Amino acid sequence: MTTSDAEPRWVDDEAGPVVRPYAMTRGRATAKNRFNVISLVAATRAAPPAEVGIGPEHIRIVGLCQERPLAMAEVAAHLSLPLGTVRVLLDDLLARQLVRITEPEQHSNLPDNRVFEALLNGLRAL
Repeated sequence: MTTSDAEPRWVDDEAGPVVRPYAMTRGRATAKNRFNVISLVAATRAAPPAEVGIGPEHIRIVGLCQERPLAMAEVAAHLSLPLGTVRVLLDDLLARQLVRITEPEQHSNLPDNRVFEALLNGLRAL
């Protein structure tokens, strides 16, 4: 694909991105870490420009998460990339300490179902 002034295009309007996700991850399909889709991603510092192993997608993730933490699913949506690809990219960033990942809390101390049933019955009685 080329534009009218002979510059290469990295996105084809009909086909989508020309660079496929496996190329962004250097062929890796699975992440070492298991991130939840609602895990919060926060940048710890600005991404260094032109560092070996850091691609434009890595830099975009760090930039997106610079102001406020974003859920991994939000990062994937902003980049229009599959979650699996974003997991691998986050692995790279985590290894370089460019991001911090906060896992969602496990709520093992949720109230008994009877509390919820009583609440629903009370709401229905209104």
